[in-house]
Amino acid sequence: MAAVNSVSFSGLSQCSDRRLPIPSARSLASHFDGFRFRKSVFCHYSGVRTSSFSSRMVIHCMASGTGSDVTTVAETKANFLKAYKRPIPSIYNTVVQELIVQQHLMRYKKTYRYDPVFALGFVTVYDRLMEGYPSDEDRDAIFQAYINALNEDPEQYRIDAQKLEEWARSQTAASLVEFASREGEVESILKDIAERAGSKGNFSYSRFFAIGLFRLLELANASEPSILEKLCAALNVDKKGVDRDLDVYRNLLSKLVQAKELLKEYVDREKKKRDERAGSQTASEAITKCLGEYSMQTGL
Repeated sequence: MAAVNSVSFSGLSQCSDRRLPIPSARSLASHFDGFRFRKSVFCHYSGVRTSSFSSRMVIHCMASGTGSDVTTVAETKANFLKAYKRPIPSIYNTVVQELIVQQHLMRYKKTYRYDPVFALGFVTVYDRLMEGYPSDEDRDAIFQAYINALNEDPEQYRIDAQKLEEWARSQTAASLVEFASREGEVESILKDIAERAGSKGNFSYSRFFAIGLFRLLELANASEPSILEKLCAALNVDKKGVDRDLDVYRNLLSKLVQAKELLKEYVDREKKKRDERAGSQTASEAITKCLGEYSMQTGL
């Protein structure tokens, strides 16, 4: 799969034999803008400036509430690139770069507080978007570099996500929304979230949190819209915002699946062409060799 690393996804529009609308890396990035977190709501900052980073405009956000230790988006991205130096196929790199900008704005928001449902949401997004990556080892290394660049613990993300997944698999639709009446480690986590969300001052809602809720329902086989409404009510979270963010997430996954399929078709087609050229060259060499031997034998 080494060839994938050198393929520019935008080039598929010139190379594909199929006349299909192809979401290039640039168009995916544009579509991914819908997954951004509104800065007026999700990012409190004392100063903003823009600059060019990796041929893209990025935001340098000086977060309040972090004291004198100010971290910019550019520094977070630079930390990621220092930790993971290998090239990333463009279709995946586009998404990773967009995600890290968004999560930086959340991470350094004044009211930000890590919670396991948020972690489950991010892990779900990352694993779905990076599904099919050429190397499992590299995919894990990118995850480690990504979370470390945000000055958080990648192991904690994975452990908490797994803990919530295991819990959700043992739940029913009824028990999932009635967590407040029961005791347990995950139940305590959800009670804490509900308390903070209800206080309106110590809870930072995000789309990763919404996706974490969706994953809990998915694993508990509780897909009815009414169950999501009850869970949001129990957690003191606005269901309209959750619905909107989940629609964006589903649309993004659909776009990425299409992009990956077209990329695979391109790689397979190029491999077939190389094999055909190699076979033709081998046949030509064999004919040339036979003619040379014939010439020597006949004295021609």
